[in-house]
Amino acid sequence: MSGHLTDRQLLIERRAREWVVQYGEAPSVRELAAAVGVSSPSSIAYQLRRMRERGGAVETRGRRPSGRCPHCGQ
Repeated sequence: MSGHLTDRQLLIERRAREWVVQYGEAPSVRELAAAVGVSSPSSIAYQLRRMRERGGAVETRGRRPSGRCPHCGQ
């Protein structure tokens, strides 16, 4: 897959792998954006979609639970 990626996508892929090695789990899109040095998680989400269209995928996880009660918000 790496042969068809842009420089930005290669950086995203590398940072995602480093994150998994360091933390033992896939990063969220927001965490991946911070690791790459991008202020907008939506630009990372766009790049991930483009990577999937080309047959590859970088694992990300959804949002973490906030710890708040889903019923009362406290």
